[in-house]
Amino acid sequence: MMRLKSEKLINLIMFFLLALMLMLTGCGAKKENKNDLNGNNDTLDEVPLIEGLHFKESVSLDYAECFDIYRYDEGYSLICVNDGRNYLLVPEGKEVPEGTEEFYIIKKPVTDIYLASTSTMALFDAMSALDCVGMSSLAAKDWYMDSVITAMENEDILFAGKYSEPDYELLLDEECELAIENTMILHAPEVQEKLEELGITVFIDCSSYEPHPLGRTEWIKVYAEITDRQKEAEAFFAGQKDYVDKLAEYENTGKTVAYFYINETGSVVVRKSADYVPKMIEIAGGQYIFDNFGKEDTKASSSTNITMEEFYNTAKDADYLIYNAAIDNPISSVDELIDKNSLFADFKAVKNDNVWCTERNMFQATDSIGNIINDFHTILTDDDAEELEFVYHIH
Repeated sequence: MMRLKSEKLINLIMFFLLALMLMLTGCGAKKENKNDLNGNNDTLDEVPLIEGLHFKESVSLDYAECFDIYRYDEGYSLICVNDGRNYLLVPEGKEVPEGTEEFYIIKKPVTDIYLASTSTMALFDAMSALDCVGMSSLAAKDWYMDSVITAMENEDILFAGKYSEPDYELLLDEECELAIENTMILHAPEVQEKLEELGITVFIDCSSYEPHPLGRTEWIKVYAEITDRQKEAEAFFAGQKDYVDKLAEYENTGKTVAYFYINETGSVVVRKSADYVPKMIEIAGGQYIFDNFGKEDTKASSSTNITMEEFYNTAKDADYLIYNAAIDNPISSVDELIDKNSLFADFKAVKNDNVWCTERNMFQATDSIGNIINDFHTILTDDDAEELEFVYHIH
């Protein structure tokens, strides 16, 4: 009797250990060492095993840390996102393999996507995949990309309501099978649940959690895998990566930069130091003036409000001011900035004619992170810099 109890106890312990191992595996599936399968040393040591499929290769990543892509024979792929959601791409004409209940299924070809993650639209445009997008959560008037505006004016892309209030009837009429959302959908779980009830797979873009700015752009490889635009995506990303690789040859200028805007209450909104914009400034050769700001703040937001007095005390002697018009309305002169608060007249950057403003399209330009970093570098190193793509000089 004691022996039977001991065996039951051992079996119970083994069961809990197995459950714990499954919880700790990123894709929730059996895994096998990559080196045993493809002979190279990839970022992860293991790949998920899918019954009936043979692993071929994993997609090489340069900066992204929040996803992995595994390719199998017969055209199947698995996208593992670090939020625990994993997506099996099933080629046209192929069946969903058995034992894949834990995966979200995306059947190819993918058309009529409802794109509610607006920052990803530029990535689709960059790899000539707008034809895969059928619906948008922004109306044409809210876009800054000419190709998207034209597509919406031609009704190739339809406005289907914002992410929190989608037009479910339109989604069904257009036979939408895939909705690409950003993490804001997590604040509207009832919407996600309704979409899935209607048979629409919800893909959650987590690119905003990437620690490196180009990690955001590298999510183009995710959408290339979904739309079969791999060659176009690889070529495009190589160009963005080239901008950053070239800047690695330069020493940091030591020049300080304040990146901000003034909200409707008169508070100054600045980026937390862990945000991707301060990182872009650093890569460009500058130093973000609020370099230790918000490091201990565990809130998910990337920016925070401070008083003008707090901003003045830290940024008065900053070498450069960059006004963030991607959120607020742009400014066209230093006088406009001073009208927002007279203290700006005392700022070193104002006196030295080093005030700049971003273009409104910068937030939507996820495909051009390398270009933006290059613009920042030009500001810091070229006294005559004027004609840039994403920032402009104000006097």
